[in-house]
Amino acid sequence: MAFKFSVAFLLSVCSAAICDLITDGVHMECRERYFMIAVDLSFTGKELRFEAVDRTGVYAITEQYAAKCGYTVSALPLLGHVELRASYFSCHTDNKDDMFSFNFNLIATHKGKKASYALNKTCTLSLQWSHREVTCEMNYMEVSVRSDVTCPIVPNRHNKNAVRAVRSTTSDWQVTFQRPEEQMPSMNVSQARKRGYTFDSRDGRLLFRTPYGQPDSLSTEVEDVPVEAVYATVFSRQNWVVLMVDLLAACSMYEGYFDDGGYMMWKTPEALYPSVGGTQIRIGLNGDAMEQLIAEKRGYIVEKHKGTVHIGIPYNAEGGHRKSFVIGSLYEFYAFDLSVEQISVDRDYVDTMLQFRRTLVTPLLPCTVFTRNQTVLEEQMFTIYLGDVPEDVMLVSIQLNERDFTLPFTNTSTYKVTEVLHPNGTHGYTLKVLFHDPVVKQKFFIEDAVLQFMLDINYTLAVLPGNDFYYHLASIVALFTDVSPPAFDAVCSESGIRFKLNRQPFDYLWELTIGLDVLTSDLADRRGYIFSNDSQSLQLDVPLATHGYKYQDVTLKGFSGTFEILVRVRETSEVQTSTVKTCLFNPKEFIMCSTDGMMTVVANLPPVVSGGGRTLRMSLMDNSCGPKDMNGTRALFSFPVNSCGFIFELGKDYVTYQNEIFYNKNDQNMDLVSSDATERVIVQCTYPLSSLHQLFTMYRFVSDTVGVGKIIRTVQPTAGLQRPTRKPTAALQSTPRHTQPVVFVPGVRPSARYFRVSRVHNLAGG
Repeated sequence: MAFKFSVAFLLSVCSAAICDLITDGVHMECRERYFMIAVDLSFTGKELRFEAVDRTGVYAITEQYAAKCGYTVSALPLLGHVELRASYFSCHTDNKDDMFSFNFNLIATHKGKKASYALNKTCTLSLQWSHREVTCEMNYMEVSVRSDVTCPIVPNRHNKNAVRAVRSTTSDWQVTFQRPEEQMPSMNVSQARKRGYTFDSRDGRLLFRTPYGQPDSLSTEVEDVPVEAVYATVFSRQNWVVLMVDLLAACSMYEGYFDDGGYMMWKTPEALYPSVGGTQIRIGLNGDAMEQLIAEKRGYIVEKHKGTVHIGIPYNAEGGHRKSFVIGSLYEFYAFDLSVEQISVDRDYVDTMLQFRRTLVTPLLPCTVFTRNQTVLEEQMFTIYLGDVPEDVMLVSIQLNERDFTLPFTNTSTYKVTEVLHPNGTHGYTLKVLFHDPVVKQKFFIEDAVLQFMLDINYTLAVLPGNDFYYHLASIVALFTDVSPPAFDAVCSESGIRFKLNRQPFDYLWELTIGLDVLTSDLADRRGYIFSNDSQSLQLDVPLATHGYKYQDVTLKGFSGTFEILVRVRETSEVQTSTVKTCLFNPKEFIMCSTDGMMTVVANLPPVVSGGGRTLRMSLMDNSCGPKDMNGTRALFSFPVNSCGFIFELGKDYVTYQNEIFYNKNDQNMDLVSSDATERVIVQCTYPLSSLHQLFTMYRFVSDTVGVGKIIRTVQPTAGLQRPTRKPTAALQSTPRHTQPVVFVPGVRPSARYFRVSRVHNLAGG
């Protein structure tokens, strides 16, 4: 386990005249075999570089210099991350008694100004060195061995390096490289360094470092895995003793791949170095290697197959990196700083630790952001879930049926968006919109009884940081079948008809009308209906004699009254259905004024049959107009309003036709009914003038509406057709009486005056 120290930033020697103290954006950490500096590009900017500092000066860490001196700069700009790794045996590291001191300068642009920051750290070796340590970094291979384990070499004609070492006449250290079937000349260490190799002796260990792709390297395949190897032998002759050290650097160059199961796969040969009984494997990310069993419990794959070690990293492994970005669509990639340790022991009990450090990056993977319709029709709202949104992507605005809304919604909004977090790091958003919100489109298919709600959604997602925008579209439809128009229950009473409707969710698709007039509380007040309406029910009480009734089968026994409520499609005003209720009514008295000018009256009179069994004589003002039917106490008259000796009253907005019912108990003089009446009953029909089409004194009466009827009783006898001198004592009427002065005029034809009569229907009974 690597020791981790808190970050310490100290002033040091800088290439610039002034060094700044850095307080954010940089993380430093000591690990088992190297020192790491991680830099956040959001703090430093994308243009930065490192310098190594020691007692001899300041050295810029270029790409070539890094590979030669044991530094690795790993940059992932899309992740906003740059990392510097320095080997414990890197060129400018001071080490003593397993203590390693590092001094660097970070040159960056911060807040628009170029600045230099001193980064210093001392690390302590946390894990003792193996006899042989091999490091396969991204840009170099490094081998170190203990320098106290050397053996005299016995010349062998098959060991060309040994023969060359024995024949050498110099005591200086020499280097020779081996390649199959090639005789490579030896050179001194200084010459090897000029060719990019590093040979050194540090703290009791011999060190060899080489960049990849050197002329003396060998690229081959071992168990179908690409491998690069450099085989160097360092030797020196001391009198009759030859000291020779083999320094073999061999590394897997496998690049890895991302499989369909969500694993980043990588492999290496198991036997790159001699081993007895196989190798032990430790793997992890970011330098934190763990035992194989622990790694497997965390979802890693570690398998050995035909001499090859196969390693699989789960895409969501802790310590991995991921980044979203937009290239037309939304994509993501994963990056893993893989650390693999292979520990082996050969037959001479010489242990070798082989360490791999690889940055593995997946190809571009499409992000599977999706929408799921979670709408429950009974809730009367859309519920749409937007899922698998990456952690670095945020919903910033939303468009509903081409109307734009920024997030978050205001407190007064009827829309609601809730964020949903998931353990795998993704998140989602749940959108709720009421079906009846004005932004929702709806369409009613009358013939199919289907109601359709439609919501087109355009989600605007921003990739952070940078705010690259991605748009996700979804069209959601909610269907209601068997959508039926409102249906009333209707019951009869002595005073009228009651209509009751239990509210349904989609009653708003229709409007209720009485004829052409929409049923509202205002209409009910004007016509005398009793109207109540709330979210649960609607009730309409239609009293007898109010507007809208149609009467039939009028006899002394009563009549039938029919009232109809129409149900119209609100968008087209087309009548889809109606509720018609017909009831039988038997009031003691009633009067009807029809549109064709017929006045129908049933009057309640004193007994119309004399004690001697003779029927009393009764008539209208024209004594030739008698009743159509009568019984013991009631008589039925039906006659045109402009006949039977009528008179009319002309007001400002109306015309009233009036007649009287006369009867006489003196059955001896039938011709004196009008002059000798002991009681008379006045009957009236009043029509508005606003829409009269014909001259109102013409023989044929034409009106658009029924009239308002009254029955008025008087108890004082009159003579002839003179106007009564006593006010009526009782009046049966369905509308308030007019208070303006009226004039009764005999029923004669005046000069041509034309009026229009509006439609009003009234019935009075007592």
